[in-house]
Amino acid sequence: MLPARDRVAGLPELKGLTVAQLEQVFLDLGQKKYRAQQVYDALYVHRIPDVHGMTTLPADLRALLHERFRTSSVELESLQHSEDGTKKFLFALHDGRVIESVLIPSEMVEADGKPRRRTLCISTQVGCNLGCTFCATATMKLARNLSAGEIIDQFLQAQLHSEQPITNVVFMGMGEPMNNYDNVMQATSILNDQRTLMVAPRRTTLSTAGVLPGIVRMADEGRIIKLALSLHATTQETRVKLMPIAKKWPLDQVLETLDYYYKKTRKSVTYEYIVFKGLNDTLDDARRLGRMARRLPTKVNLIPFHEIDFTHPTGFSAELKPASPERFQWFIDRLREEDVRVLVRSSSGLDIDAACGQLALSAS
Repeated sequence: MLPARDRVAGLPELKGLTVAQLEQVFLDLGQKKYRAQQVYDALYVHRIPDVHGMTTLPADLRALLHERFRTSSVELESLQHSEDGTKKFLFALHDGRVIESVLIPSEMVEADGKPRRRTLCISTQVGCNLGCTFCATATMKLARNLSAGEIIDQFLQAQLHSEQPITNVVFMGMGEPMNNYDNVMQATSILNDQRTLMVAPRRTTLSTAGVLPGIVRMADEGRIIKLALSLHATTQETRVKLMPIAKKWPLDQVLETLDYYYKKTRKSVTYEYIVFKGLNDTLDDARRLGRMARRLPTKVNLIPFHEIDFTHPTGFSAELKPASPERFQWFIDRLREEDVRVLVRSSSGLDIDAACGQLALSAS
């Protein structure tokens, strides 16, 4: 007989299933289809962590579900607290692998002193295979995609450790969301369901390094969530150095695909741009970025480079340095002269290796 944890690990998940999928589960079990809505509400509306607590179901059905399925998709291994209020979660998965998520309070506060936004940065893969030279996750390589249940459960578990409701979700954690498109979108449909009261579509952002088929698919499917592109360079030559994916999908193709996305959806796009010392912080870069930003409604999210020395980088990665605060501000000013809408990403969680680009299980 398997130990309890091993037995549960080998069971299929209930979390991550839509009502239609749950209906099929109950039909396969010889049960009434309406039980699906009861379980869906228990999982996502009432957020009951275990089937034994789902008292709308008869006891024999609860016992059957306990025997056949698991309701927990991720398990909290550790929780780190930053001085700025950021929280980094280390979650264990059923197969022994681990991932990280980050809960970030905004610097802007309401009248009561509480953060205006609480943003959860969610992982979509265990590791990543894109090899971006500035990203700590790239040093892990790709192990596998996360299931829809594992994506949703990051939210549910993080919410237990937040005194206020999580207001925003960004798919900017470990992994490339577009390379796990189906599971990410299935999870998003549940996160954005008005019944679950998790997070609104307009407060949900998917960030991609430039997987163009995924962008086209989002456009064709009319997805409401926001799109962000990790740009980080204004020339093909520099982008290839930073992001090997640019060899497969060059910068001109990326821009053409974003044009298509906007024409189909009429939705603006966010450009994410890490400012590196002496690499992409020149006046020419500011002017080229301005031209890109004016192609369609956009905003540019400027990001300080957070060094990843704890991963012992080599080669080009080891050469990357952050622009000085003065140069960073100079670049902001030049972009604003180009009539670019500029936002600045904070360095929340820097003291616990939870800032942008630093997720690599450094505390596991």
